Amino acid sequence: MAAGRSEKDLQVDGRDLPPLGMSPAAFLRDYWQKRPLLVRNAFPGLRPPISADELAGLACEPYALARLVIHDAERDQWAVETGPFEESRFADLPEEDWTLLVQDVDKWDRDVAGLLGHFRFLPDWRIDDIMVSFAAPGGSVGAHVDQYDVFLVQASGHRHWMIDSRAGAPQAFRPDQPLKLLESFDPDEEWLLGPGDMLYLPPGVPHHGVAVGETPCLTCSVGLRAPSLAELAVDFAESLAEGLPDSLRYADPDLVPAREPGRIDAAALARVEALLRQGLDCDAAERADWFGRFITRYRSAGIAAPRPRPMSEAAFARRLAGRGALLRHPLSRFAFLPAGRKARLFVAGEAHPAPLALARRLCDPAPVPLAEAVALDAEGRALLRTLVNAGHLEFAR
Repeated sequence: MAAGRSEKDLQVDGRDLPPLGMSPAAFLRDYWQKRPLLVRNAFPGLRPPISADELAGLACEPYALARLVIHDAERDQWAVETGPFEESRFADLPEEDWTLLVQDVDKWDRDVAGLLGHFRFLPDWRIDDIMVSFAAPGGSVGAHVDQYDVFLVQASGHRHWMIDSRAGAPQAFRPDQPLKLLESFDPDEEWLLGPGDMLYLPPGVPHHGVAVGETPCLTCSVGLRAPSLAELAVDFAESLAEGLPDSLRYADPDLVPAREPGRIDAAALARVEALLRQGLDCDAAERADWFGRFITRYRSAGIAAPRPRPMSEAAFARRLAGRGALLRHPLSRFAFLPAGRKARLFVAGEAHPAPLALARRLCDPAPVPLAEAVALDAEGRALLRTLVNAGHLEFAR
């Protein structure tokens, strides 16, 4: 902990050093996955990257992951509806006590995606999505707890946040509700957030946010979901299993006559353990390759569609000679592993050999001008053509 900083120092002003009010190194050292932090003026002069009407329109699209959460305050009952919604649904809603939540808005709206540039002190592959919520007065999703890091950016209006920052806070759920709401919630901190303020919450911190006032309340939630051990173990085992021959099976050439045919004896268990060790044995490079493929498809919001007619080498060369740039498809996640001057480039679960400099460049979300692409060697241009034909890169002016 930094000198002079107390356990209760959970609030800073970010005006002079947005968006954290401190250096990224200080934030990661003192707060990241350790304790909450409220940053006043994290985004001074912030203009909402999306309007309430635009968010509602997105929630009506068939590809959107949208939910309506409605609270009957008198009976303390909650209802959840999933999208896509008809436009008429929003006209029928009450004047208060409801929230519209749309996940992965950064995949569909470039202004919302622009917020991610402020969080590139974190690995890109750790960032999952930006969920945007619109809440009528009194709108909330109840007291709950998340198992992921989140930066809650207040884009417009005001939201009253309450949290329980104490270790060991109760996390049992109410059995009578469609949401995972906390059975008991006893906050020890509360704040009113206005436009440009930001609240960081590490995993496991109980919290409850309620929209207040008449101004539309829009909150952008930058979520960093991490895979559970169960998810990692299942995917790793499935990845290894794909390469195992069918002939590798349990065998017992040393079998002796059974005294108790129904018994699983120690010798059988030893054979199983040896077989599992043999099948699960792999080196660090194989594990790294698996993780790169896994993490670039983890919780994917969708899959980029390949080009209906793949570009030939000649057609691709002609296109590179024109004007414009190559853009990453918003649904395709990129990451790389360096290996000397070469690299393994991972894109949406696929691995590609690549020059290290090009792998770094493609993992930068900035467009790649065609003049820069045409100057690459044959290996680099071939990789770009592969990614264009797969739909992960797109031509744009």
